[in-house]
Amino acid sequence: MRRAPRKATAAGLVALAVLAAGGRAADYGAPGHSAPDAPAAAPLGEVSESSAGTDGLFLDWIDRSVAPGSDFFRFANGTWLKNNPIPPDRSYFGVDTILDQQNQSFIRALIERLSGETSAQGSPQRKVADFYASGVDEQAIEAAGAAPLAAELERIAAIRNPGALPVEFAHLQSIGVAAPLSLGQMQDFTDSTQVIAVASQSGLGLPNRDYYLKSEPTFKAARAAYREHVARMLALLGDSASDAARESRAVMALETRLANASMSDVEQRSPRAVYHPVTLAGAEALTPHLDWHRYLSGLGVPELAGLNVGMPRFLQAVDRELARTPLEDWKTYLRWQLLDAYAPYLSKAFVEEDFRMTAALTGAQELQPRWLRVLRAEDEALGFAIGELYVAQKFPKAARDAAIDMVGHIREALRRDLDSLAWMTPATRKAAQQKLDLMELRIGYPDRWRDYSELAIDRGPYVLNVMRANAFEIKRQLAKIGKPVDRDEWYMTPQTVNAYYDPSMNSLNVPAGILQPPYFDMSWTNAVNYGATGAAIGHEMTHGFDDEGAQFDGHGNLENWWAPADLTKFREATHCIAEQYSRFTVGDGLHVQGELVTGEATADLGGLLLAWRALHGLAAAPAPPGGQEFTADQQFFLAFAHSWAGAIRPKQAEELVTTDPHPPAEDRANATLANSREFQRAFSILTPSPMVKSDRCVIW
Repeated sequence: MRRAPRKATAAGLVALAVLAAGGRAADYGAPGHSAPDAPAAAPLGEVSESSAGTDGLFLDWIDRSVAPGSDFFRFANGTWLKNNPIPPDRSYFGVDTILDQQNQSFIRALIERLSGETSAQGSPQRKVADFYASGVDEQAIEAAGAAPLAAELERIAAIRNPGALPVEFAHLQSIGVAAPLSLGQMQDFTDSTQVIAVASQSGLGLPNRDYYLKSEPTFKAARAAYREHVARMLALLGDSASDAARESRAVMALETRLANASMSDVEQRSPRAVYHPVTLAGAEALTPHLDWHRYLSGLGVPELAGLNVGMPRFLQAVDRELARTPLEDWKTYLRWQLLDAYAPYLSKAFVEEDFRMTAALTGAQELQPRWLRVLRAEDEALGFAIGELYVAQKFPKAARDAAIDMVGHIREALRRDLDSLAWMTPATRKAAQQKLDLMELRIGYPDRWRDYSELAIDRGPYVLNVMRANAFEIKRQLAKIGKPVDRDEWYMTPQTVNAYYDPSMNSLNVPAGILQPPYFDMSWTNAVNYGATGAAIGHEMTHGFDDEGAQFDGHGNLENWWAPADLTKFREATHCIAEQYSRFTVGDGLHVQGELVTGEATADLGGLLLAWRALHGLAAAPAPPGGQEFTADQQFFLAFAHSWAGAIRPKQAEELVTTDPHPPAEDRANATLANSREFQRAFSILTPSPMVKSDRCVIW
C-alpha cells in the first residue's frame, strides 16, 4: 500500500487525514505499492507456480556467482533481476508488482465478462462494468477534453472575496481535492470506541515538504520541473503562456509557504505530536480568518462541537495566508489543485502532461496501458465491490484456513517471546500479553461487504464517475464523525498485494491478494510459506509493539503501558536500527532517513524472527523433502529474500526515501538478515562479512 498518493482520490484523502493524525495503519509496504505508478503488463512466467519447485523455492532466480555471505539479496534474486529489467512504463518492478499484475489481469477479464452480461441497473456488477466502460472509452474522453470540469472552474472564478474561500475549500474537498487543508475522521486516541473529526495539513502538489525546502540537486530539479509543469497545465486550460508562467510562480510561492509550516514525515510518526483536541471555539481562536462554521457546513458537518487539530502550526499558516495572499492567487491555486487532481482522467494532452511530471519524480519512461490505469482508479472507487467478486472466484476457503493457521502459530511465537524477554519487566510483560490477546486477526476479506447503493455510476464522462466516487467516499467517511467505531471495517481491498496493522483498532489485516505465489501456497513447505508470508505477518504483528504501536493499548487507546525502564531499553534498541539504516544511500547519494524508517525496519527484523520461531515451534520439525539442496532453515531465508526481489529507478528511490516510512527493498532484505544470528548459522557465514552486522541490533 503506498502512502498518501500525489493525486487526490477520496481514499487517498481519507488515508491522509488518518495517517497524518498518527493513527497510522502500518502496511507491509511492498515497493510497488509505495511507488506512484501501478503495475503494468509484464512477463509473468518468473513468478508463476510452474517456475517454483515443489517446495516453493524459485531456484532459477539464484545467482550462484554471488556468495551468500557477500550479498544475499543478489544471491537469492540475481538471475531474476537480470531476466526482468524495469519496463519503460514503470519506476519500480518486482515480484509484488507482477503478482498485482496477475490480479489486475484476472479482474480485467472478470469485468469484461460483466460488460457482456445483463446486470440490474444500480447493482454492484453494473456499476463495476459501467465505470470501466467509461474509463476505456478514449473517443468520448478525447472529445470531452476538460469540459467536464467547466462547472467547477466557474465556481472558483466566481469567488468575489476572501470570506468565500472556506466555502470553496469545503466544496473542493467534498469532490476529492483537499487544499489547502483536509478534514477527515479518526478514532479518538483517548477513547478508541468513538470517531472524531481531524483537521490535517494538505494541499502540496509535490510529494512532501522536503521537495520545496531542501537544497539537494534532486529537490531543486523537482521544483524546476514542477513550475514548468504547472504552467503547461494551465496553458492547456486556455491561459496565455505569460499568464500561465505568472500563475505558476504564484502557486509555487504559496505552496512553499505552506510547506514551510508543514510537519515533517518524521515528526508525524509521534501520535502525541499530532493529537491536539480542541473545541470549535478553540479552533476559531487558533485561526480567526478561517471561518470554521462555513467550512464545516460546506462539508455537511456543521454540528461539530470540537475536533483534533492535527497540525496547529500548519493551520495557523493557512490562516495567515487567508489574510495576506491576494484573492487571485488563491483562485489560481485552487484552480490548479482541481486540475492536478483530475488531469489523469481527462483527454490525452492532460494525461501526457501529468505523466511528464510523474516521470520527472520517478524516472518512469512510458505511460501505462489505459486499461490498467482505469482499473487502478476503479479499485479506489469500487474496490470492495470488485473484491467481493474476486474472492468468490479466486480465494478458496482452504487457503484462508491455512493462512489463519499460520497466523495463529506466529501469534503463539510472539506470546512465547514476550514470556521470555529478559529486558521486559513483569508489569510491561503483562500489558503486552494482554494487548496480544486482544489483537484482532483478519484474514482474506471482511465479513461484511461495503454498500455502494448510493454511488451513482454511468457510462461517462469518465472524470465525473471518478468525481462522484470521491464525493461518495468523502461523505461516507465524514458521516462516521460522532458515532461509534465500526471495528469490522477494512481499509485495504481483498485483492491488494499487501497487509497492514492498525494501532487504533489493534487489528492485523492480511488481504487475499498477497496469499498466493510467490508468497504463499498450501502445497509448499512450511519453511517457504513462513519465510515469505510468515515474515510479513510477523512484521505486522510486531507493529503493535514497535515505537508507535507501543504507545497504544490493547483497545487502541493512546496510553503508555510501558514501564519507564523498559521503554528506555526499547528506544535504545530501536536507535540501533535508525543508526544502521541512516548509513544507506540511494540515487545520487541521498541518505535513508533512519528516524523515518525505524518502525518498519524494526518490524522487518521482528517479523523475520517471529516467523522463524513459529516455524521451529510446529509440532512436526521442519524438514525439506529428500534430496533437496537447501536445508529447511536455508529455504526459510531464501523465501524471505525472494519476497523482496525487485529493482527501482534512482529517481523513484530518492522520492521514497524522502516520503516513505519503509526502507528500500534491498536493504529490507540484506540489513534484516545481517542482524539475524539464525541466518548467519543457517548459511555458516563467517565474520567479517557484509551479511553479518558487527553492531547487530537485537530487539525481540
